Amino acid sequence: MFLPKYPDSPTQPPAHTHTPTNPAPDRRSALPAVSVSTGAVVAVLTGGVVLTALLAAVAVSAVSVAIAAVVLRSLLREHNRR
Repeated sequence: MFLPKYPDSPTQPPAHTHTPTNPAPDRRSALPAVSVSTGAVVAVLTGGVVLTALLAAVAVSAVSVAIAAVVLRSLLREHNRR
């Protein structure tokens, strides 16, 4: 009763399918094999740790200089009010 009605003769697919005349070469086979040594991994990790520590040191120094500037400013303001 609720079945779809299909056409009696379905349309035929096109006889010609497009194929490129000059397909792109497979570049994956042309790449050399890359081996990562443990020394390189250790060097990258050490460099990352050192750079992170330097960044943290710069941030702590900047915060301490900002706090010292605020304290000196308030001390000078109190001294100028007298």
